Amino acid sequence: MAGSKIYYHFDEVAKHNDAEDCWVIVSGKVYDVSSYMAEHPGGRDVLLSATGKDATVEFENVGHSSSGRELMGKYCIGKIDSSTLPKGGGDFVKPQQAPKGGGADKASEFVMTILQFIVPMTILGFAFVVRHFFYFFTK
Repeated sequence: MAGSKIYYHFDEVAKHNDAEDCWVIVSGKVYDVSSYMAEHPGGRDVLLSATGKDATVEFENVGHSSSGRELMGKYCIGKIDSSTLPKGGGDFVKPQQAPKGGGADKASEFVMTILQFIVPMTILGFAFVVRHFFYFFTK
């Protein structure tokens, strides 16, 4: 996050809106994601659709993992001058503070861990019941 002391005007950030030169605004920070376009799990179109506006709401609605949030620091080039954001209407919103602690992220990780145990055990139990059912009734 070397460029975090630099403030960008919204109009400057909005100019960077194509696959070769893509900047996005999330939580009041400006990210140059041009080199990340091919690697983004959602594809380049997701990042391109986030240009020209404050994409904080879209970013938060997706529910990015903690590793995804950590990766963002690598692409941060500065902050947005919030006074230059378009006023009212459309997709433009003031930057919001990202949630601290990642409580929802940890809860979903816990649920996934439990499901990764329960689903295989359920399948194994079902297979065991079917095997014994056919074993005893075919004799």
